[in-house]
Amino acid sequence: MLHRVAPSLRRALASSTALLRGAPLPSPHAQWRPCASAAASASSSSLPPPPPQGPPRHGGGGSSTSSLNPAEVAKFASIAETWWDSQGPFKPLHLMNPARLSFIRSTLCRHFRRDPYSAKPLEGLKLIDVGCGGGILSEPLARMGATVTGIDAGDENIKIAHIHAASDPTTASIEYCCTTAEDLVKENRQFDAVISLEVIEHVDNPLEFCKSLSALTVPNGATVLSTINRSMRAYATAIIGAEYILRLLPIGTHEWSKLVTPEELVLALQRASISVEEMSGFVYNPFTQGWSLSDDISINYIAYGIKKSETPSTISQ
Repeated sequence: MLHRVAPSLRRALASSTALLRGAPLPSPHAQWRPCASAAASASSSSLPPPPPQGPPRHGGGGSSTSSLNPAEVAKFASIAETWWDSQGPFKPLHLMNPARLSFIRSTLCRHFRRDPYSAKPLEGLKLIDVGCGGGILSEPLARMGATVTGIDAGDENIKIAHIHAASDPTTASIEYCCTTAEDLVKENRQFDAVISLEVIEHVDNPLEFCKSLSALTVPNGATVLSTINRSMRAYATAIIGAEYILRLLPIGTHEWSKLVTPEELVLALQRASISVEEMSGFVYNPFTQGWSLSDDISINYIAYGIKKSETPSTISQ
């Protein structure tokens, strides 16, 4: 189920200037990727972290040449070879992929006036998957007909993505690059749609990251992001439940202070000249081990926005 961003929410966000004038939002670089080093550091104790106290930790103030967090990249380098193991550390992403693709297909087809039921509904569109990991999202997008570029700061991830994509003629044309969104902005690259899923909770400076995504999007193009809400329900399920009880993810995968609320994401994208038009939540069914779209955005959620004509540099600093 999808829902538009209500006018009342827009007005409330517009009147809330703390984020627009203050420090950047909580913090990525990679998809919802398990952290090997974090798991190792947590192995000394099987107890979950205490409930979060006080305000969230925000990224450092001021402009940054890169939102990349080297420690986050290193966390996933050691398990890059498991990207395509549907029963391995990235199992949650494999299970979530159908729901994520359903949202992307629906919103992009509506935005670009395409038939969502055609064999290749995204044919002719240039898309970039920022934080592509091993390519588990890039490949189905290519099969929908899109011209796909996948980027990731982890060289090991890109190598795995290259190898796997080469095994299928429909995905062999994907352009994979070991680089960052900020570096592509310097090359003046732009795309019809910019997609970055389960990434923003791993960057050092989410606001600058959103500005880079905006710069990569053509005017009136589409931007799609997904992440985890910084709510008590998310703390109970995505951290305590998924990491400590069900062990769906290695302990330490997510940091509470880096999670981003829907309001914060909308505000950051607004500052980056992207107007959020639609949001949907993801709901996990532990019995079927499947994910579905929902109106409930209290835990996992995904947002679709439109790039305004003006560039982020025209927005008041």
